[in-house]
Amino acid sequence: MPTLFITGANRGIGLQFVKKYAEDQWHVIACCRNPSSAKELKSLAKSHPSIEIEALDVSDYQQIKTLAAKLKGKPIDLLLNNAGIYSGRSGISAETGDRDQDFGQIDPIAWEQVLRVNTISPILVIEAFLPHMKKGTGKKIVNISSSMGSMTEMDGGAIAYRTSKAGLNAAMRVIFQDLHDLGIAIVNFHPGWVITDMGGKGADLTTEKSVDFMRRTIDGLKLKDSGQFLNYDGKTIAW
Repeated sequence: MPTLFITGANRGIGLQFVKKYAEDQWHVIACCRNPSSAKELKSLAKSHPSIEIEALDVSDYQQIKTLAAKLKGKPIDLLLNNAGIYSGRSGISAETGDRDQDFGQIDPIAWEQVLRVNTISPILVIEAFLPHMKKGTGKKIVNISSSMGSMTEMDGGAIAYRTSKAGLNAAMRVIFQDLHDLGIAIVNFHPGWVITDMGGKGADLTTEKSVDFMRRTIDGLKLKDSGQFLNYDGKTIAW
């Protein structure tokens, strides 16, 4: 039974990934900040015994190391860095906007939190769970990024979010050769504008459609494909 390790698994895109892989008989290590309040995830786990729920706040770097130690020796075939935030303030979505990210009134503390979660944490998760990846047979890493981090497509506003995803893209390009030498493929995905708490109700893509498209590409992902920035439908996005 192959194993998926995923962060941000309690809602939206993350929850849909958990559901789809569990239905396909994968062992899913589903991580989220507060498992006790993750009602949908816990309900899903009741009907799919292959789902293992673990507490992980990716902004807590020590928690990442602690969980990696707890799961020592467990092979991971697919590591999916999905956890992310749009704003350093709670209750803010891309649809509503965030005034603290507008030039002229930037909140540096909130910006630092977005960078911590979206840029630094995914790389530290990869570092911590690299021994588990080496033991797996799938050897694939996927990071959920955003086209808002594309330097080619960069627009105004959302400075914190845009720079955090651009940073994640750059970090992936830095480490992908090291992972390539270990036989591990890594890609970043733009999941589309998805109807989630972050994307808002006005988005044009369901979590199911986004995840189904991404899974098709993930299933066919080879080592030669490593280092790419892809749209949810598998098409290449300009850096």
